[in-house]
Amino acid sequence: MFVPLSWYLILSAALFGIGLFGVLARRNAIGILIGVELMLNAVNINLLAFWRFVRPDDPSGQVFAIIVLTVAAAEAAVGLALMIAIYRSRQSINVEELDALKG
Repeated sequence: MFVPLSWYLILSAALFGIGLFGVLARRNAIGILIGVELMLNAVNINLLAFWRFVRPDDPSGQVFAIIVLTVAAAEAAVGLALMIAIYRSRQSINVEELDALKG
């Protein structure tokens, strides 16, 4: 069964929109990180869809997708470590309560 490219792009746009809404509407830092992860996964869907439909014999699309997954994993690890450090010092991870470099 053949799935057209437009279906992948619609799915990717929907995931990116949900992730963007999550980043803009959430006050909790963990929710913001989840939104960023959704947006990175939407980018991966785009990369792999265009790779599959434009140049399936060239592995560059898969390499870019692996790089994006690596960046997403690093972002999640660093982001969660920062949130744990902030929670230990302030007892909250509400982003509106975090002032610029104030202790």
